[in-house]
Amino acid sequence: MTAPAASTRPRIGTGFRLQWEPAQDCHVLLYPEGMVKLNGSAGEIMVRCDGARSIEAIVGELETAFNASGLAPEVLSFVEIAGRQHWLTWE
Repeated sequence: MTAPAASTRPRIGTGFRLQWEPAQDCHVLLYPEGMVKLNGSAGEIMVRCDGARSIEAIVGELETAFNASGLAPEVLSFVEIAGRQHWLTWE
């Protein structure tokens, strides 16, 4: 898998399901062998990884939603790590 670029359109990997878990008060990533509890930042990124939005668009949405700037390096880093874990995939 190539490293993600700003134009990359990540989506949840095959075999994984993202959902909000009220009992955990966070987003979780479910897979046949278990569950990954995501922190707030990871959940906000993952929920936007629908295969339609580019990383650039995701960064823009996050910066607007949280009145922040300069999030691109952190988002790209997370997407790359999530890709290595197969949580996310892209072309």
